[in-house]
Amino acid sequence: MIKDLTRGEPLKLIVLFSIPLLIGNIFQQLYNIADIVIVGRTLGVEALAAVGATAPLFFLIMFAVVGMNNGFAVITGQRFGAKDYDGVRRSATVSTILSTAFTLFFSILFAVFMKPILFMMNVPSEILHDAYWYIQICTFGLVLVNLYNLLASVVRALGDSKTPLYFLILASVLNVFLALLFILKFGWGVSGAAVAVVLSQGFSALLCLIFVKLKFPILHTKKSDWVFDFIHNKEDREFAKEHLRVGIPAAVQFSVLGIGILIIQSVCNSFGANVIAAFTAALRVEQIATLPMISFGIALASFVAQNFGAKEVGRIKEGVIKSSLINIGLSLLMAFVMRFWGPEIIEIFIGKANPDVIKIAHEYLWISTLFYFFLGQIFIFRNALQGMGRPLIPLTSSCAELMVRAYAAVFLAVEFGYFGIFYAGPIAWVTAAVIVTIGYFINIRRIERKFAK
Repeated sequence: MIKDLTRGEPLKLIVLFSIPLLIGNIFQQLYNIADIVIVGRTLGVEALAAVGATAPLFFLIMFAVVGMNNGFAVITGQRFGAKDYDGVRRSATVSTILSTAFTLFFSILFAVFMKPILFMMNVPSEILHDAYWYIQICTFGLVLVNLYNLLASVVRALGDSKTPLYFLILASVLNVFLALLFILKFGWGVSGAAVAVVLSQGFSALLCLIFVKLKFPILHTKKSDWVFDFIHNKEDREFAKEHLRVGIPAAVQFSVLGIGILIIQSVCNSFGANVIAAFTAALRVEQIATLPMISFGIALASFVAQNFGAKEVGRIKEGVIKSSLINIGLSLLMAFVMRFWGPEIIEIFIGKANPDVIKIAHEYLWISTLFYFFLGQIFIFRNALQGMGRPLIPLTSSCAELMVRAYAAVFLAVEFGYFGIFYAGPIAWVTAAVIVTIGYFINIRRIERKFAK
């Protein structure tokens, strides 16, 4: 349940907080993995390519929504750390209002312009129909996806990383069942996988909402908590601005990352179905490999937010340094596993009948694993800055990462073919890691001097 992260040994708190996050992230990946495995094994390489070709577009939309929710939750966590419980409730309600409006706007925008976007992404004509309906269905269900992520981010801000996990596990199992039902029994093809994702996310959101109402009295809002006058009431307006000052840069930051992946996917799409399928499978494997590092970063953000609200700078510094060392070890371990057992893991997605696809996917992992060290440090220092309410450095690093990734993807692909695409992400990781690491140490010194006054 609710956990005060301003008391107790920092590393122990972060580790215990990150374990449910890790498990939850694994089950979150099962949504996409289930689609890839079921689609790839039952419908073939072209169907797999249809899902893979549009996945970065959905990630772009998702990244923006999740980024904004995480940014809003920073304010909720800071209020909780400062023991301002009225502020916690008001933060939860204003986050709900802003996040819902934001999600509806982008869902409609992308749905209207979906076909032109897919043409710009160079989606091959033979998979265009399946790709279009897969991404459209996912976009229509984005409101349900947002509701779960909003509730989960608020609950995590209060120090509870277990509750969202329980419902995510149930929803992941439901997703596998529904995907098999819709594809194998009903014959809905790729669209059935998308419907399964949306319904499963809606189920997890409903369960999370019910549990919050039953077990989280601190979030039991009153009618007055939902009354906002952003136009005439200066206090309400400033409170909303406080959330947007963190939420918007976080949303843009995550969107920039999504755009970078989208650019790489667009270049990748020009190399045909085999390369698309290989890149899709390799990215899914890599997402699993980096989950421990991601989970540590998310846990650190909640830890830093609460301790920032309590003005415990020493605890923030200790938690960040120890988490950084843990992520160095994790990056080395996962790189070793992916380099030597990558082909066997890739076969889970596409079977042994496509040796060319497996070969291409393993070539990507062989390159990217060399740079996992930098990726691990990005997760630590970027989340630490977010937790302190300092989103501009992470945003700057994301923009730099986008420019490097786009340049490398386009120009290296011309020189080296799809091998050039494989180097684009890792080169961008190095750039972003340098920026957020320097930015963290500059900001922590400033905050230390500020709180010492």
